[in-house]
Amino acid sequence: MTTASSAEQPTRRDFLYVATGAVAAVGAVATAWPFISQMNPDASTVAAGAPIEVDLSPIAEGQDIKVFWRGKPIFISHRTKKQIEEARAVQVSSLPDPQPDDARVKSGHEQWLVVIGICTHLGCIPIAHEGAYDGFFCPCHGSVYDTSGRIRQGPAPANLPVPPYQFVSDTKIQIG
Repeated sequence: MTTASSAEQPTRRDFLYVATGAVAAVGAVATAWPFISQMNPDASTVAAGAPIEVDLSPIAEGQDIKVFWRGKPIFISHRTKKQIEEARAVQVSSLPDPQPDDARVKSGHEQWLVVIGICTHLGCIPIAHEGAYDGFFCPCHGSVYDTSGRIRQGPAPANLPVPPYQFVSDTKIQIG
């Protein structure tokens, strides 16, 4: 016969039940963890599609920088007033791929040109501040772009593409 005081005392059997349950729970989590984590995308995939932020404050007027987004070179140009005026003075109908300068930049931030730095002819990377129009020059096949990234001469069929971007502040942009 058991007394009330002995019924309240945990027995060895109670300990074995709790210990077995804890080991089973840890084993279930350890077994399920790899299956659940393999469903997450690879870190390089996440990084490849992630937007990037670029601080524009250290870029001097007339200077270009190159950053990478989704494995592509992005040229960011801080254009001078002269470069902007020259780009706007071009008669759009005379261009092989007609596009006005104000359609390639953000309103209120006309001094900043952001383009994907891949030649639309065969995928070469052009050189900034080269060529007859002080824009971009592709030395591989001779495509010449102006200060707005528009094709002016050579075999390239289209302008340098503008990536999706927005101004986070006056001195910072987010690409992607």
